[in-house]
Amino acid sequence: MAPTTAPRQGRDAAPDPRDALRGVGLRVTAPRLAVLEWLARHPHSTAEQVATAARSRLGVVSTQAVYDVLRACTDRGLLRRIEPAGHPARFETRTGDNHHHLVCRQCGRTVDVDCVHGDSPCLEPSDTAGFVVDEAEVVFWGRCAPCSAE
Repeated sequence: MAPTTAPRQGRDAAPDPRDALRGVGLRVTAPRLAVLEWLARHPHSTAEQVATAARSRLGVVSTQAVYDVLRACTDRGLLRRIEPAGHPARFETRTGDNHHHLVCRQCGRTVDVDCVHGDSPCLEPSDTAGFVVDEAEVVFWGRCAPCSAE
């Protein structure tokens, strides 16, 4: 079965996770709900953070089950996986809007940055080398306010 694209979820959108799962052809399960609900409230969480939260909510859930949920939901467009260099992968429910991220070099704090120049893709490469560009992924690096104050 080919991956289904999830409905666009902007910054303020908060679809019911049950409807979102059904909308992309996934069964509604307790682990999937736990993961989606955690990430809706805690964007940019690592798989380890998500697994800890799911266990806290459900009692017993394997790490592999959490990774399976993250993969299935990412494949279907319900989650976005970001991989800042030198940091573990992080997941978020904000998908489909080609936003970018600020990452603190010291503590790893990650926050969203809206696209600042028009429609997707926000940036155009100087040479496409024959590629048809459909998305830009930008990570801004620096130090967050608390780390800068230290």
